[in-house]
Amino acid sequence: MAWRNIRSLFTFLNVRNTFQLSRYRKVELGAPAHTIKSHGAALAMNHKHDWLILLFLAMIEVTLMIIHPFYRFVGKDMMEDLKYHMKANTVPGWSVPMYAILLPIAIFLLVYIRRGDVYDLHHSTLGLLFSVLVTAVITDAMKDAVGRPRPDFFYRCFPDGKEFYDQLGNVICHGKASDIKEGHKSFPSGHTSAAFAGLGFLSFYLSGKIQAFDRRGHVAKLCIIFLPLLVASLIGVSRVIDYWHHWQDVFAGGLLGLVVAAFCYRQFFPNPYDDDGWGPYAYFKAMEESRCNTNTSNSMTAPDVQAQGIQVVNQPGRKNGGAAGNLSSAQDAMESGRSL
Repeated sequence: MAWRNIRSLFTFLNVRNTFQLSRYRKVELGAPAHTIKSHGAALAMNHKHDWLILLFLAMIEVTLMIIHPFYRFVGKDMMEDLKYHMKANTVPGWSVPMYAILLPIAIFLLVYIRRGDVYDLHHSTLGLLFSVLVTAVITDAMKDAVGRPRPDFFYRCFPDGKEFYDQLGNVICHGKASDIKEGHKSFPSGHTSAAFAGLGFLSFYLSGKIQAFDRRGHVAKLCIIFLPLLVASLIGVSRVIDYWHHWQDVFAGGLLGLVVAAFCYRQFFPNPYDDDGWGPYAYFKAMEESRCNTNTSNSMTAPDVQAQGIQVVNQPGRKNGGAAGNLSSAQDAMESGRSL
């Protein structure tokens, strides 16, 4: 019977210690500590210059889309590779913000609902927007500067099939002005670069969150991080199938978007294969500052705790001091009597 009581006592203590350990780890992770309500406004104000730069990049992008590209020389002998018929986009232009921006942000929000970390939500969103906008500015600047004709340029320039050239052999287009303008924006592919900038950033983000490179060999995690890259690749393939781009345009756009995404991701997050790759730098910095503040407060109250402990230890002595004091006085009296 006594053995059962002792065993039940140890079982209770183990469960209690396990519960306290799990609760400590949850507090250590700080999931509910940094929310939009508690830290969102201060975090946005701290990065107000970054948001202003994003607005500036958006204005530059609009300007680059309005201005005319460079109308490079297009001779008759060059038309052999530019006589593909004009087709509608399999992936329309209005869908670019959907798959490059809104889809990743929706996943960021789901992670925030799960963990409650506003640093992760803010920095992932800011990094994604920087990735897409920087890629868009570089892409459209190159489009306007290069002026490479699209594969369907012939029917943009000569919609009725009747060719006209000047004395130097350059084309004299009589097609729709907007079609001719778009016909000189082949290199690099904007759809592809935006896809790899947004979905590539999402792939880096997911690889860090699920710790795909934790050295445990779970290949299924790679399927998750390859899925956004697969979607981006299929978007690039559609641009070649629709005869809006040459394969070189798609390759250059994909490489550009992925490189910019990697730079923007590393600006806010550690490498995905690091042990701390699941969270942004700002989160670990906030947790370190919180620990320092906690240690400082504990060190300031330590003398008071020690004094209270000494008092508690001394209190039992005072409580029994009457009997001990009387015994000591009697012994002193007997000794003084003897000495007398």
